[in-house]
Amino acid sequence: MWRQTIITLRPRPRGFHLITDELLAQLPELQQCQTGLLHLWLRHTSASLTINENADGAVRRDFERFFNRLVPQGQSGYEHDYEGPDDLPAHFKASLLGCQVSLPVSEGRLALGTWQGVYLGEHRDHGGSRQVLATLHGMAS
Repeated sequence: MWRQTIITLRPRPRGFHLITDELLAQLPELQQCQTGLLHLWLRHTSASLTINENADGAVRRDFERFFNRLVPQGQSGYEHDYEGPDDLPAHFKASLLGCQVSLPVSEGRLALGTWQGVYLGEHRDHGGSRQVLATLHGMAS
């Protein structure tokens, strides 16, 4: 079985956001997959996808603090500033974290670890809605 769909995520403020449930709500066909892979491709250059701790919100806040220290806004010497001071730092953060993840599917569910979830890293102050191209490949149950 092969299925591909575009998932539109609601707009979020800058920061790291757990989006696992929002993704699953738009992927009912996942329940029909016995064994497979779900590939998620974020179609933006100023946001990112990553897998990490899904229980403690402090982890997501600490991620934001860490990446803001690593890639601060307002640094001089860069050319790309057409879309505002948060744009180039957003591109840097997105390149560091990446725009894709592949997740195993087992018995109609994502085979994530106990404390794992999918994060959207929104690196713009006002990024708007984001699109994820979800490709499911596997054996139907």
